[in-house]
Amino acid sequence: MNDTSVSAKTEHKLRDAMDRLLAGKPQHSDGRLTKNNLALEAGVSPATMFRAKAVLADWDAHIAAHGSLTPGEARRDADIDDLRRQLAAAKREITELNRRLTAAATVIASLHHDNQMLRIEHRTTGTVIALPSQLGG
Repeated sequence: MNDTSVSAKTEHKLRDAMDRLLAGKPQHSDGRLTKNNLALEAGVSPATMFRAKAVLADWDAHIAAHGSLTPGEARRDADIDDLRRQLAAAKREITELNRRLTAAATVIASLHHDNQMLRIEHRTTGTVIALPSQLGG
């Protein structure tokens, strides 16, 4: 689409800059998908950029359809979401393991108590009586 309010050279600069920004490969800006970065990336003034109505219409359409995240930001956000899911799963697992650990400790304490009681009972009532041996007979 040719924009008659700016020169063909300016439109070409803006479209090249837009392609670099949308591809996540900026050369002259921080790469955020903003109109100021579009002008900076193209090496034109914001006033000149705003006269390029066709380029801005394409820019706005792309941002509306795909959002204003750069590919790197989209990957970062996807990674953060994945890490949050992993963290939630790990927290659930830790909670379950702590529940099991508490239950096991309770059973062990109960068995230890029973064992101690049996040892005490064996010491106080457990008398061994020797039986007379019977030889030949």
